[in-house]
Amino acid sequence: MARTLTTESGAPVADNQNSQTAGSGGPLVLQDQHLLEKLARFNRERIPERVVHAVGSGAYGDFEVTNPDVSKWTRMKMMDSVGKKTPVFLRFSTVAGSRGAADSVRDPRGFAVKFYTEDGNWDLAGNNTPVFFLRDPIKFPDFIHSQKVDPFTNEQEPENVWDFFSHTPEATHQFVWLFGDRGIPASLRKMNGYGSHTFQWVNADGERFWVKFHFKTDQGIECLTSEESARLAGESPQALQRDLVQSIESGNFPSWTLKVQVMPEADAAGYRVDPFDLTKVWPHADYPLIEVGRLTLNRNTDNYFAEVEQAAFDPGHFVPGVGPSPDRMLQARLFAYGDAHRYRLGVNHTRLPANAPQGVEGGALNHGRDGQMVFSSNGGRAKNYEPNSFDGPTQTGEPLYLGLDSAGMTGTETQVPRAEGGDFEQAGELFRLMDAAAQERLVQNLAGSLAGVSNEGIVERSVGFFRQADGQLGDRIEQAIKETQS
Repeated sequence: MARTLTTESGAPVADNQNSQTAGSGGPLVLQDQHLLEKLARFNRERIPERVVHAVGSGAYGDFEVTNPDVSKWTRMKMMDSVGKKTPVFLRFSTVAGSRGAADSVRDPRGFAVKFYTEDGNWDLAGNNTPVFFLRDPIKFPDFIHSQKVDPFTNEQEPENVWDFFSHTPEATHQFVWLFGDRGIPASLRKMNGYGSHTFQWVNADGERFWVKFHFKTDQGIECLTSEESARLAGESPQALQRDLVQSIESGNFPSWTLKVQVMPEADAAGYRVDPFDLTKVWPHADYPLIEVGRLTLNRNTDNYFAEVEQAAFDPGHFVPGVGPSPDRMLQARLFAYGDAHRYRLGVNHTRLPANAPQGVEGGALNHGRDGQMVFSSNGGRAKNYEPNSFDGPTQTGEPLYLGLDSAGMTGTETQVPRAEGGDFEQAGELFRLMDAAAQERLVQNLAGSLAGVSNEGIVERSVGFFRQADGQLGDRIEQAIKETQS
């Protein structure tokens, strides 16, 4: 038996093909509630898109612990035993493009994981690179403005991208990543993911460790050339999303091995680079990768808008045993991400199915009430303040993580980079690790982009940064630009 089409109020719809009119061939009538409601809802279907990471794909899966020794570094319950599984949702994204833009362009990829743990949701919102363009969040709005469309031309302008870069030496390391062979993943399944920031782990004895998270793809790295990317973006703008969906639907479940670098708290003050600088990595020779577990994606979403578009990741969502570090970019994201979601989705976005704490028995329990789109009992008759005398939820008295003031790392000092290596050493090391063919592709990619910049000062400053990373790299870029322009 066919189901009955209804209005928003549940009344049956008699005719969904023809509007009501005043007589045969007459004008439409205001009393046609179904027509007016349908058009009004259609006008309101779109919500503000993400300022960054607007082009996204996502899927569900689980994380399984494989290392029996993790508990010596953290008291996270999800890590307390081998074989323990935690449900996850993983969202991939590009950074600069607006919704509808191609997902196969040269751009960092967001790699955001929501762990639905028994202690609440832990959101690890990272990228497919271990570093970022900036170390100080006060520059972030300007950086994104330089990457987005120009106010006059309404196009992304190489002039703006490279102008900002030429005034931002700390971005050199990330630009070597972005314009290298790994700058354009061929598949969301075939790229690594990183927490990027430094985080803290705290064990049951109250000892703190600094930690970096690395998700290593089990499918192997595969990337596109600039030419392949341009062709694919034109032929199939959602090619990488389709590849992910089809892979999971066919039972070919992608997975990543989670590895960590662990630094004892006492090492940080004397380490040769600032361990909280997002433009730097910790060399593996100093802090080797340690396997922790495996993340597998095994279920596609059923509705893109409800589950991918409304998925909200907040770096401030921690659980007992994991927390923030003095990384200034991370500190700013603890505010900025949640604030963005409250603007875009509303104050009740954490109660949407994709964002609700599925692993917590009874769900979230607090004194938040009201706001737009309350679709639950809104706390019913329970009091909405604390403390109260009516058996309301109360605090545990146990902090999620250690406060940074106890590390002697708070204050209002201006952040100054550590002396060794400055902004260029690691970028140069990365270049010298590449084989000759990869070096040449990097040179051509950088020169091809810089060739579109008309301001000679911008080009000179930009090439100068690469020259400080490696003299040969700078010289080769300069020569390649001349050859491109001749």
